[in-house]
Amino acid sequence: MQDHTQSLIDRAASLVEAAKRAGADAADAVVVRSRSKSVSVRLGKVEGTDASESDDFALRVFLGNKVASISANVTGDVDGLAERAVAMAKVSPEDTFNTLAPEDRLATEFPDLDLFDGTEVPAEKMTEDALAMEEAAWAVDGVTNSSGAGVSSGSGGLVLVTSHGFSGAYRRSRFSRSVSVIAGEGTGMERDYDFSSKLFFADLREPAEIGREAGERTVRRVNPRKVPTQTVTAVFDPRVARGILGHLAGAINGASVARKTSFLKDRMGQQVANAAVTVIDEPAKQRGQASRPFDGEGVQGPTLTMVGEGVLNHWFLSTSIAKELGLQTNGRGARSGTSVSASSTNLSLEPGSQSPEEMMKALGTGFYVTEVFGQGVNMVTGEYSRGASGFWIENGEIAFPVSEVTIASNLKEMFMRMLPGNDLDRDFGTAAPTLVIEGMTLAGQ
Repeated sequence: MQDHTQSLIDRAASLVEAAKRAGADAADAVVVRSRSKSVSVRLGKVEGTDASESDDFALRVFLGNKVASISANVTGDVDGLAERAVAMAKVSPEDTFNTLAPEDRLATEFPDLDLFDGTEVPAEKMTEDALAMEEAAWAVDGVTNSSGAGVSSGSGGLVLVTSHGFSGAYRRSRFSRSVSVIAGEGTGMERDYDFSSKLFFADLREPAEIGREAGERTVRRVNPRKVPTQTVTAVFDPRVARGILGHLAGAINGASVARKTSFLKDRMGQQVANAAVTVIDEPAKQRGQASRPFDGEGVQGPTLTMVGEGVLNHWFLSTSIAKELGLQTNGRGARSGTSVSASSTNLSLEPGSQSPEEMMKALGTGFYVTEVFGQGVNMVTGEYSRGASGFWIENGEIAFPVSEVTIASNLKEMFMRMLPGNDLDRDFGTAAPTLVIEGMTLAGQ
C-alpha cells in the first residue's frame, strides 16, 4: 500500500511538472482517495452489498491572477491535460485571492496521528454483525418492525503536491455499524436508531449492544403526547447538540463571513456565547475522527480556541478566504477535488461541571430534545425553527414522550443562554455534550 501511495505522489508530481512546462506560474495536484465496502440487511435478509474505490486526481494551475482547475486522469496524456488547464486559465477572469498557500506556512514534518487501521473485514463478518444488530433490536419488547441494519468499512485520504515544494499524503480509515427499528402500530409508529463509528475496527461497540440500545430508544418513544404552546427550557441530547455546534461552526466559517451570509460576521473579538462556552478545534488530535497532518493546501493548522469563554477568537480560514478578509490562513483549507473551502477539524464544545441529570433536576420542568427535523435555520439572521420530538421533564425527571412540536428562537440568543453538561464524548468530528438553553418557544397544541 505504501508503494501505491508513492506511485500517486509521483503521478501528482508529474502533473505539476507538466503544468510548469505548459507555462503555468504555479500549480498543485491533488488525489482524493476513497475505499469503501458495505452490507445492509433488513428483516433477517441481506438487502445489498456494495464496494467501491477511487483515486480522483485534480490539477489546479495559476497564471498571474488567473486560475483554472480540471479533473485529471493521469493514465492519459499528462502534457495534454496540463496544456488544457493552462489554456482554461488564460481565458478565466482574474482572481486576486486564489493562490497557493504561503511557502512559509507549509508543513515540513508530518506527525503520526494514528489514523489508519488496515483491518480487512470479510463480507461474511459484516453480514453477521448486521444481522446480530437487527436481531438484538428485535428482541426488545415492543419493537414491531425494522428499517434495517448496516455495516461498512473503508478509508479516505489525500495526496498533495505543489509547485513550491510541498509533497505529502495521509490516509484515514473508518468502520461503522448502525441499525434502525420501529415500535408501535399504524399511525402510532415511532422510529429510532443507534450506531457506532470509529477509526479502528476494534474500537467499535458490539453489535448486540447497538441493537439493544436502538430497540430501547425506539420503544421509549411510543405513545407520545402533545404539550401546550409555551416558553420552555430545552435540554438538547448530545446527538442534537452536535448539530447546534455545527450551526456555530457554519457561522464562523470565513467563507460565510466574506460573503456576509453569517449572523456573526461583525462579531470578532466580542462575546457571542455564554461565558460557560468554550469551543476548540484540534487538527492534530491522535486518532481524531477529523484529524489530518496537513490541510488541503499543505498547511499544518494549530489547535485553536475558536470561542473562549464565550468570546469569538477565530474564523475557519483557507488561503483564499483569508486573503479576502485581509488575514492569514490558519490551516483549515479542505480540498475536494478541484475546489478548496474552509472547514473545522476535530471541533469540540468543552464540557461543563454538571451532569445532565443534575441539570434536569435544577430546571424542574422542560423539554428534552432527542430529534429535530426540517430546514428552519437562517444563517444570515440566526433565526431557528425546527420540528422536534423528545421527552417532557417534570420534577427534574423524564416523564413522557413528546412529538409534533416546533421549537424556535434565534441562534444569537441561544448561544448566549447555552450551558453545557459534563457528558462530552470527544470521539466525534463535531463533539458536544448535553446543552441546556433557556427561553425557547415551543409551539404545540
